This record gives sequence, C-alpha cells and structure tokens, in this order.
Amino acid sequence: MLVVACSAPETGHAGADAAPLALPDSITGARPFPADPAEPRLVNVRQLTHGGQNAEAYFSPDGRQLIFQASWEGVSTCDQMYVMDVDGGNVRRVSTGEGKTTCGFFFPSGQRVLFSSTHAQAPGCPAPPDYSRGYVWPIDDYDIYFADPDGSNLVRVTDSPGYDAEATLSPDGRTIVFTSTRDGDLDIYAMDADGSNVRRLTDEPGYDGGPFFSPDGTKIVYRAHHPADAAELADYQALVAANLVRPSTLSVWVMDADGSNKRRVTTTPGANFAPFFHPDGRRIIFSSNLHEPAGRNFDLYMIDIDGNNLERITQYGDFDGFPMFSPDGRHLVFASNRGGKVPGETNVFIADWVDGPLAPTSR
Repeated sequence: MLVVACSAPETGHAGADAAPLALPDSITGARPFPADPAEPRLVNVRQLTHGGQNAEAYFSPDGRQLIFQASWEGVSTCDQMYVMDVDGGNVRRVSTGEGKTTCGFFFPSGQRVLFSSTHAQAPGCPAPPDYSRGYVWPIDDYDIYFADPDGSNLVRVTDSPGYDAEATLSPDGRTIVFTSTRDGDLDIYAMDADGSNVRRLTDEPGYDGGPFFSPDGTKIVYRAHHPADAAELADYQALVAANLVRPSTLSVWVMDADGSNKRRVTTTPGANFAPFFHPDGRRIIFSSNLHEPAGRNFDLYMIDIDGNNLERITQYGDFDGFPMFSPDGRHLVFASNRGGKVPGETNVFIADWVDGPLAPTSR
C-alpha cells in the first residue's frame, strides 16, 4: 500500500534538529587533503567528514549542500540522514534519530528531500547480516519518506512490506525511481512524485537497483546482476528470501526512463556499482573492483554510455565509491576510506573536477 505525500506528517520527531547539530569540531568541516599525482582529474581535494561511517553524499540542485548518511560514535548507533553545506559545516539531521536510514536525495526545488528509513518498523538498528553466507548486503525493511531539509514536515510515502529504498528523482521532479522487493525480487520501480502510479521498470530475475536519471531525464543508469544458470538463480532467490543479496558481481546498465531499451554498459568482471551520469549525459562515473575482482579495493571509473573509453579516475588502495558530479560538472563528491584514523573508516570528500583531455604525462 502507498501513502501519498498529502498524508499527514509524522509528529514527535521531525524538526527536532532544525538547528545545526552540536557536533565535535573533529567530525565535520572541510580540510585540505593531499593530492595524488596519479589522480589528475581530482584537484583541490577536501575531506568533509572525519571519523565514523559517512557515505552516499549527493548534491542539492544549486550545488551548495549535500545530503548524506552517517553514524558517529556517541551520536548515532546506525546510519542517520544529514544535510550539510559543501564546506562540511552547518550539519543538521533530517531523519528521526531512530531506526536506520539510507539513500537521501534532494528534490529539484531544493526545498524537500527524500530518504529511506526503518524507524517505523523498530526504533533500534536492524540486526547485522549473516556473513556466514559470505559477503552480503542486508535488505532491511525500509520505507521512503519526504522531509524538509531541516527534518521538519516528515511524510511517509511507501508502506509496503520489505525493501523500498535507493530512491532518486527525475530532473523535473515529477518521477521517483526506487528499488523494491514488493513483487518478490529486487527490481526498479517508478512512481509519481506524490507516491501514486507505481509501475515496475525491470522484471528479469536478479538484482536491479541503484537508479539515477540522466540530466535530461530520458534515461536511467543502474546496477544489475542477472543469474546465469539455475544454480546461481536458486542461490540468489534463497538469499533474497532471507533479506540478503550478494553484491560480488554487478554491471552498469542503462535503460530509457519508461523501462524500455535496456542495455549493458560494462562487461568487466567484479562489482561495478554506484553509477552516476556526468552532466553531459554521455558519460557515466561508477565504482568498481574490476582491477581486483575478488578484492575489496574499489576505485572510481568513467565510461561512455556506449561502453567505450573506460578510464580509471582514482588509485587509492582501498574503497572509493558513491561518486556524484555537481550540477555544473565542476566538482565531484565521493566516499572513501582514504585518510581514515582506523581501518574501514569512510568519509566524504569533495574535489574540483578536471575535464577534457589530460596531458600525456598525467595519464
């Protein structure tokens, strides 16, 4: 069942942190980060968060703010949703402080945001996944919410059992795309911006998710893996039944906004995920371990929409992921383990983007 956006806002949580949070100075605030000569497309790199787990930072339409998810010791036990200025300041919580959140995104107006949260199911953090089945991602019981960027006027948009998350908006603000298990598989759906008119865009068995629109709104880029044989399909379906998915093999795909004309962009091994369009609409940036498919070293890559001209962007020896260009294409925000005080710490970074041909000595 869907609850459209004109439903009554939730009370008791929203707006509690409309003022900037009183966070230790050590947690946020832009600080210069040493440039890597092997990463010539990234200059003036700044680290915006400092400690804990911070990821999936996405720009506001005017490029002045970021919405991101984070968990910090002493602040929240599991991920909550926050908005901050692009200099890492003026941090305020958007979510309720209960449950676990993921996948925040701004409306084109900049006056509303959406994100997914588990807080309606339970106020605590969901149980961690069962890693005895290998490296898996949990498929927690999320629903999609709208709120103002200060956390006020919170509205629940979906009320479907299972996973409703990975939601983003079309450039005109009329369509939301998201990933859901509502029909028993991990598929991509679209709905109108008021939560109505839900339609399924993918239906091939396997994981289809992480959708983002192209700048002109005519295409959707996403990650997918469709099992190749009966044994692999059975393993995938058993994991989904246990609210898990194994993300070790993923490819970047593109389809038209109505779900037609699906085509695979990457044919490289490993996990190719978190794709996002360059503002020119002709290139896609994504994260991959294609250079070490069995490992956890992910870097950022760029590829043309037709699958040509693959270019490695980052060279760091651990995780780089969740890239997004600013609307004007001048900046790139991403999450990385670089600079962490402890192994596995993930922070948000922003850099000026160098487009166009590079000098031969810089390649």
